[in-house]
Amino acid sequence: MVEVEAVKTQEGAAIVEALFRKHYGDLYGDLWVFGLQTALRISDLLAIEFDQLDLAKASYEFVEGKTRKRRIVRLNSKALETVNRRRANQPTDVYLFQAHSNRTRSMPPKPINRVTVAKAFKEVGEMPSVDVKLGTHSMRKTRGWLLYKAGVSLEMISKILNHSSPAVTMTYLGITQAEVLATYEDFVI
Repeated sequence: MVEVEAVKTQEGAAIVEALFRKHYGDLYGDLWVFGLQTALRISDLLAIEFDQLDLAKASYEFVEGKTRKRRIVRLNSKALETVNRRRANQPTDVYLFQAHSNRTRSMPPKPINRVTVAKAFKEVGEMPSVDVKLGTHSMRKTRGWLLYKAGVSLEMISKILNHSSPAVTMTYLGITQAEVLATYEDFVI
């Protein structure tokens, strides 16, 4: 499996969003933003139907595809803004991130294709202003990394990402032993 990376600054995340919007359209820009806000796996993101979102409670309750566990995710203001924009732009869509190609017009509604999304992420990651190994997990990793850098505990991030332990989260975020050892020099009491 190809190792993908987090975008390690909010400015970098904004650049990635702008590149998605410029080269792939608002659908991909919105997917990036919503994925950053919710830290959901790509399979769970693409499966979201508008009628599953509880906008009154600003939440999304679902069963994770990978773990089969029931989860509730709070939709923050930016996630809600994305949902409202998508609904306003595509009022008849079933899926939050629905495909609109000529091939799919005569077919029942379906979300955009995961393979197509992965290709777009890879291409944006290779752009000179990004230069990060972007993949569909980069949204989760970016949120986790930015939370970690903001001082949120690994235990809480582990819970947010639904990992089995903080050790799994450390590996997932790419926190190395060298970084752990550096804290002894960086933080002197």
